[in-house]
Amino acid sequence: MVSPRLAPGVDRVRRGLAAAAAASPGLRRVLAVAGRELSQAAEAGRRDAAREPDDGDYGGRYFGEGRDPSGDRQGLSGYATYDRVSSNADIAAYLLWRNVRAERSLDVGCARGYLVEALRELGVDARGCDVSTYAVTHAAPGARGFVAVGDLASGLPFADGHFDLVTTLEILEHLDPAEVPGALAELRRVCRVALYATIPSFGVSVSGPHGHFEGKVRPERLDHYRSLGDDFEGPVPEADLAVDADGHLIEGHRTIASFGWWTARFAEAGFERRADVERRLYADIEPAGLAPFWNLYLFAVPGTPDDRFEPREPGRSLAELGLVHPLLDADPG
Repeated sequence: MVSPRLAPGVDRVRRGLAAAAAASPGLRRVLAVAGRELSQAAEAGRRDAAREPDDGDYGGRYFGEGRDPSGDRQGLSGYATYDRVSSNADIAAYLLWRNVRAERSLDVGCARGYLVEALRELGVDARGCDVSTYAVTHAAPGARGFVAVGDLASGLPFADGHFDLVTTLEILEHLDPAEVPGALAELRRVCRVALYATIPSFGVSVSGPHGHFEGKVRPERLDHYRSLGDDFEGPVPEADLAVDADGHLIEGHRTIASFGWWTARFAEAGFERRADVERRLYADIEPAGLAPFWNLYLFAVPGTPDDRFEPREPGRSLAELGLVHPLLDADPG
């Protein structure tokens, strides 16, 4: 629609073009083609403005948009049925609030921010970041305004040592092995006290249930990897990683390694593993039935005093708080 202020001028241009076209068949053809091209360009611009940003592998489809929530994973993720309850965000938030004294936290790979929302309800100044613009713009109500787009590869938009607690849940396995050292260095840069991670791992755990190869390695290669014993730390070569029916890596997992391998990488980045705190974490989530499914790690910045890990409410269990949501498929991808 033309603005009333501009209408007289537009009408004069139209009349002039119409008169010129009537006098010249060649000009009439040029104007017709130009009109079609302009209309097509305008329509393309309208569609582009309405379309979600291109997030690569982590756009709307990854987070369930247009997929069947009754169980359609399509090799992408479990986010089609993912919400605050199924993500166990309340359990994770209480677990962290209880075992790590932190005023400010950052959840790297926060998706829609369910953990951020739950931690804020517990009084933590929680923030989050994710590579997916879609996830950030569709954040949970209590996380809106506290989550932002951020990428470990290009650097997180936060100052050095800004957060007492940094969390990264089911994220690091999505990186290529060569990208892991740089990502962990960036996590260490923004972390002042502690880092909590869950990472699908295999092999011996010093604090909880051991890991396994099932679901991580191609079925025909399971016997081979089981035969390697505890000395094999990984990572598993990409050619042997589990794939879906379309041949895509399951959930986009690219780094599948042992507890020992991950511990060594975090040590190189400047973290100290706190197996004593991890044992408390496993004890807390045991009533929820999650211990076998959460391969968890708790790391401290060297020199962090022990009172930072003094548990709150040591006499209460998660079960007493009603935080028991068994979820046999706890990994959204």
